[in-house]
Amino acid sequence: MGKLIHVVVGARPNQMKAAPLLKALRQHDKFEPILVDTGQHYDHEMAGIFMQQFGMGAPDFSLQVGSGTHGEQTGKILQRYEALLLEHPPSATIVIGDINSTVACALAASKLQIPVVHLEAGLRSNDRSMPEELNRIVTDHLADLLWTPSADGDENLLKSGIDQSKIIRVGNIMIDTLVSMKSAVEASTFLQGVKIHHQEFAMVTLHRPSNVDVPETLNILLDELKAVSLEMDILWPLHPRTKARIQSIGRMDELIDNPAIHLMGPLGYIDFMNGIMHSNCVITDSGGIQEETTWLGVPCITLRPNTERPITISQGTNVLASPKTLQSELIRLRKEGLPIREEIEYWDGKTAQRCVQSLEQFLWR
Repeated sequence: MGKLIHVVVGARPNQMKAAPLLKALRQHDKFEPILVDTGQHYDHEMAGIFMQQFGMGAPDFSLQVGSGTHGEQTGKILQRYEALLLEHPPSATIVIGDINSTVACALAASKLQIPVVHLEAGLRSNDRSMPEELNRIVTDHLADLLWTPSADGDENLLKSGIDQSKIIRVGNIMIDTLVSMKSAVEASTFLQGVKIHHQEFAMVTLHRPSNVDVPETLNILLDELKAVSLEMDILWPLHPRTKARIQSIGRMDELIDNPAIHLMGPLGYIDFMNGIMHSNCVITDSGGIQEETTWLGVPCITLRPNTERPITISQGTNVLASPKTLQSELIRLRKEGLPIREEIEYWDGKTAQRCVQSLEQFLWR
C-alpha cells in the first residue's frame, strides 16, 4: 500500500486543479490519494457538477462546513479537519489555491507535524484587503513544499524569506485540466441554445464583494454592461451572490428584458469553457479565468485594481480595468487588438506529472 496523501478541495477552482493531480497520484503505486472535500461550496451547481465532469469520484471524506463568515467557516474547517487528521493521519496534506479551506487545513496539518504541500504557491496581489491574499501568505509560510506556477511565484516566496529548497516550480495545473478536456469542450453544444443578436459576444462572470456588494459600484457595472450590450451580446452565468445583489437593487427585470443580455445559472466546466473559447472577450473578476483566457488567446478584462497573476498581463491576454472604465477598455481592445505573446514555461498540460515527481522526491529523500 502506498503512502496516504490528503488532497483537500473546497470550491470549484480547487476541483479544476485537483482533478489532474488526483489522476496522476492514482496512477502511481507509491501513493494512495484521499480526496477531502471541506464543503466550502456546498451548492451542487457550484461544486458537485464539477466533480462529476472531472471524473474525480465522490470525496473519501466530506467535512460539510457550508457557508459562514470568514472566521466561522475557517474555524469549522480547522476543527473538523484536525479531527480527521487525528483519526486518519496522512503522510502529507496537499492544499490548493487561496480559499479558507486552504489556510485552515494547512494550519491543522502543520500543528500536528504533518507535512503541508501548497499547490499554486507564491501568488501575490499585494492587496491585503483581499481575504485570499492573507490566506496565500499564511499558507505559504506554513508549507513544507511549495509548488509554484511561474517564475514570479518563486520570486515572491524568496522575497518573503522562504528557503529556496522548499520551492519547486511545477507550472500551471489549471492548464492540465484544459488540455485534457479540450476535445470535450470543443464538442459542447452549449452555444446552440443561445440566440446571439450581434456578431460578437462576451462571457461575463462577476462575484467579488468589491464589485457586487456595494450598490453604487454594482449600478455602475450594470450601466456599463448595458452599454456594451448595444454592440456585443453578453452571456452571463450568474453567481448566486451576484444574482441576490442585483435583485436587491431592483434591476433584474431590465437585464432579463434586454435581448442581448443572456442571464443563466452557473455552468459546468465544459459548457463554460466552450463559451470562453468562442467568445470575443471575457469580462471577469475571477483569478483562474485570467490564466485560461491567456492560454486560449482570448482577450480578458479583469475588473480589479490588481491581480495575483501578473504574468497574465505581461505574457498573456489580460488587462485590468475598473467598473467605470469597462466600456472604454473594451473599445480600446477591439480597436488595437492584442500583442503577440510568447508561451509561458510549464503551462503545457504536464504540471501534475511534475507534482508527483516532486512529492516522491520530498517524501523519500
